[in-house]
Amino acid sequence: MQEQYYKEALKSGQRELKACNARGEDPYLPQLDDIIPSEKISAGTDLGTKWIPSELIIGTRTAGRSNAFAKNFMPILGESTEFADKWNSLCNAHVEEGIREPIKCYEYMNRFYVEEGNKRVSVLKFFDAPTVYAHVFRVMPEQDGSEEVELYNAFLEYQKCSKMHLPEFSKPQSYQKLQRLMGKAPDESWSDDDKKDFMALYHSFREAYSGAIGKEDRSVGDAFLNFIEVYGYDDLRGKSSLDVKKLVGKLREDLTLTNKEQPIEVKLDPDDRPAGLLSKVLPNTKPIKVAFIHDKTPETSGWTFGHECGRSYIEKEFGSDIQTVAYYNALEDNNADKELEEAIENGCTLIFTTSPRLLQASLKAAADHPKVNILNCSLNISHRLVRTYYARMYEIKFIIGAIAGSLAQSNDVGYICDYPIFGQVAGINAFALGVQMVNPLTKVRLEWSSVSGGVEGATKRLREHGVKLISTQDTKRFRDYGGSGFGLSIIGENGEATPLARPQWRWGKYYEKIIKSVRDGTFKSECEGSTKALNYFWGLNAGVVDVECYDLLPESVKRLANLLKDSIVSGVEPFMGPLFNQAGEKVIDEEQSLSLEQIISMDWLCENVVGAIPKYEELDETGKATADVVGVEPSTKENAGK
Repeated sequence: MQEQYYKEALKSGQRELKACNARGEDPYLPQLDDIIPSEKISAGTDLGTKWIPSELIIGTRTAGRSNAFAKNFMPILGESTEFADKWNSLCNAHVEEGIREPIKCYEYMNRFYVEEGNKRVSVLKFFDAPTVYAHVFRVMPEQDGSEEVELYNAFLEYQKCSKMHLPEFSKPQSYQKLQRLMGKAPDESWSDDDKKDFMALYHSFREAYSGAIGKEDRSVGDAFLNFIEVYGYDDLRGKSSLDVKKLVGKLREDLTLTNKEQPIEVKLDPDDRPAGLLSKVLPNTKPIKVAFIHDKTPETSGWTFGHECGRSYIEKEFGSDIQTVAYYNALEDNNADKELEEAIENGCTLIFTTSPRLLQASLKAAADHPKVNILNCSLNISHRLVRTYYARMYEIKFIIGAIAGSLAQSNDVGYICDYPIFGQVAGINAFALGVQMVNPLTKVRLEWSSVSGGVEGATKRLREHGVKLISTQDTKRFRDYGGSGFGLSIIGENGEATPLARPQWRWGKYYEKIIKSVRDGTFKSECEGSTKALNYFWGLNAGVVDVECYDLLPESVKRLANLLKDSIVSGVEPFMGPLFNQAGEKVIDEEQSLSLEQIISMDWLCENVVGAIPKYEELDETGKATADVVGVEPSTKENAGK
């Protein structure tokens, strides 16, 4: 019977040889000696004996027996050879009592190269053994700063906690993101039960994913992270393989984004094309039911208040053509899932969730109700199930920065930011560039309201440095600041704020344009033929943001603001080079401008900014919860403690 096994293994090896040759690949096992110097291999760290994933055993230490196997570790030598006899003997031992003697191998970049036990590995792989018992020596790569090495270093940090070799991710921060999604601290170790539960879920997912997507490489780890981000690890743990398969089926379209190099399509302008002929002949007479899900209330949050003003605006604009309903405090008692389900049950077909912290609930509802249009107010989210929308507030911050610079004379100006998330860092730098444009010697002192003491604490720290001209948060904070100071203000000795200019979020205009696109069919057609996630990122030219100048400003400064506003609308970019970061390094050259992706994902500060992006552990609870979803480095849990 063992001879028959060898025949099957030989056929598998021969098929692999032909397939590799057809692809122009080396059909034999790679050798570690060809990758790194032999003396470095010999100096590897002894990790002792342990079980390792058989799928990660990919080659041999030396060239010795590498040509006896195809690339898949199946034999390619004839049935009458001594090699075949030994392979059959090992096969017999495995069938009767199991292979117990550990192989000896070297681990390099989370791949294993066998020095002793190649035939044992071949037999075990033939029988689809998931793991192999091995005496392992680790060989570290050169710390050359390459992306590959940085990714491996992140894996090693993760492995210290998990003792796992799987899953693998394509981004370094994903390893710590997994820790967070499992409810663990960055350096918290896994228990045996944690490992057992995790691998059961991971293998169920991988089987379902490979069946649905037809792809099995590092993307399976990225897709798995996406999967648990939507459904929640605690809710998934313990689910049967059949249940996991059903959930993967719901997310199939979203999971395919993990295979794409550029999974996000950003819409910079609304599609204001006239309504099609069909929509004119057959107008939509049935009112659209629209729900707004908020994480706070209008009485306690200026952000929520602004979105509620937008809801009131569209009610007046559309009249009986729409019906709206609002839900508040959606994050209390894990209420977001319930409120989304209630809105859908009540017939709402268009739902706006107005906080990044509501993203997971939005994704889950969208997976369960694919015919309902759900949009989340956030930026740079690569999920196709839910569209995101945000405004290019950095355009306004550039103008307000120029106003501040024109008034600062030889003094520093202050900037208070809420959360270190996508889009906010661009606002800081745009403000700093506006200041620098009109006042090159002025510094921008940066403070964070989510670090210590809220806006009042941040203002106090700036005043201690003699700063009076301060750009505070983008919206009123009724609870933190009495609603009196936001935008650019002069702060008096007693903390009173005299407003000079402020940003305007015109959410009503944003919602009006989206609802019109739903009614005329543009909303649906925008996604037809595309497999990317869709992010709306509109600005001044769409009328969804603006700047208000108070009467106290000199007329010349108002004219400057209007001139800059007209320039931006006509296409002038605030982020034009040359640009330098705080270390004095040139980010882009003269006459170049940052790409949209560089602006959105900005994680550095301009040379005239005094301050830093806070670390995760420095943030308050709301700041941490927000950074968990859309935080930039180093203010994500993935980077805590680094």
